[in-house]
Amino acid sequence: MSFCLEGRVAVVFGVANKRSIAWSIAQALHQAGARLAITYQNERLEQEARDLILSLPGAEAFMCDVSKDEDIGRVFSELEGRYGKLHVLVHSLAFAPAEELKGDFLNTSREGFRMAHDVSVYSLIALARAAARLMAEGGSILTLTYYGAEKVVPHYNVMGVAKAALECSVRYLASELGARKIRVNAISAGPIKTLAARGIAGLGEMLKSHAERSPLKRNVDVHEVGSVGVFLASEASSAITGEVMYVDCGYNIMGY
Repeated sequence: MSFCLEGRVAVVFGVANKRSIAWSIAQALHQAGARLAITYQNERLEQEARDLILSLPGAEAFMCDVSKDEDIGRVFSELEGRYGKLHVLVHSLAFAPAEELKGDFLNTSREGFRMAHDVSVYSLIALARAAARLMAEGGSILTLTYYGAEKVVPHYNVMGVAKAALECSVRYLASELGARKIRVNAISAGPIKTLAARGIAGLGEMLKSHAERSPLKRNVDVHEVGSVGVFLASEASSAITGEVMYVDCGYNIMGY
């Protein structure tokens, strides 16, 4: 089986800057030959996002706020008009208010809980529903999760609960979409110095502990996550669905 994505159309949600995991996956998909559509959230982020996206020859930029159903409907109509079909969807979206990641989980606010699950979890369901209509030839849907979905990670708080819901959603979506030859999987990456990760208190300690305890005695590189994204998007992973694939230098297998 080949990792080649020539002739495939991929849309990536969640590119924030050049250090983001979504950007690494987008670069890897581009190198594998996919035609790329990449979204940015709003007009405030438009210039920076467009400059980054258009640095990949042939890639096109689309604005979409995934918290708005009308935006999702519009962008997928635009994608259908531009490409006609879709083969790969990358969902690299997560958000919780900063204050929810600083105090005790016990004090999570109702609005913070709602917002974290809406942006980090429901958006996958909404995007998968819209994408499935364009995946007449089958396809691959990828999302990004983290070990905090399974074990308590200090300061991860409501995001850990949201990631657990995300992983469960992957399984339900995989079950329902399998008959259409659409696969749904998650990549659980180890801690990486992204802009989003810097919002979590104690990131430096987390990185140090991960490097010390993981079997490979190092932290994962963002480009390694991009490579796994290509694998899951390609026919090389044609029998894999509903899975959480760890790209964490083996950290998740360790007891202590």
